Amino acid sequence: MSTLRLCELFTSLQGESHWAGYPCTFVRLAGCNLDCAYCDTRYAREGGEERTIDAIVEAARAKGLPMVEVTGGEPLTQPAAGELLWRLAGAGFRVLLETNGSLPLDGVPPRVHIVMDLKAPGSGMVDRNRWENLELLKSTDEVKVVLRDRADYEWAREAWQERLAPRRIRTSLSPVWGDLPPAELAAWMVEDRLDVRFQLQLHRVLWPGAERGV
Repeated sequence: MSTLRLCELFTSLQGESHWAGYPCTFVRLAGCNLDCAYCDTRYAREGGEERTIDAIVEAARAKGLPMVEVTGGEPLTQPAAGELLWRLAGAGFRVLLETNGSLPLDGVPPRVHIVMDLKAPGSGMVDRNRWENLELLKSTDEVKVVLRDRADYEWAREAWQERLAPRRIRTSLSPVWGDLPPAELAAWMVEDRLDVRFQLQLHRVLWPGAERGV
């Protein structure tokens, strides 16, 4: 029976996508193939406890919410992650996948809503972007770019204009908490008339200082 290394499973509010604000069960898998400068889940980079897919699906069902997000770390580093996504979708959940965008998306079930990162230069991981994944995104999927400074914003603006807008990919820009003042990013977006979504990490606002289970 397939197993996955599970870091934590909890309920909170969805806070980093177009579904922001909805109650959601989070399945955080352990392990990551990147090392972003601003990572806020370093505790999920290794370790975790082995759990069967059956056990994870049942635990998600017991939470009683219709939406489940599979996140990490980077969930797609675990070979059985695709099977988990299929099982959750087949169980009737609205399933979100939070992925860093560096690994192939061709095994993700069509019913899963993909929230894919593009890594700006300030992450230190810009060379790991897998641009061909953009061709695999559905109209219901989205791209998120986390920004540390003005240079990151200008990079994201160019990426949106040249690669995302022509494909009509829904896009969110999010400031790194404590690095880029949110009001500055908001002002830049309004000034440039970008048809993208401004995004804050809701858990930073609602539960300041909390690092896990939010």
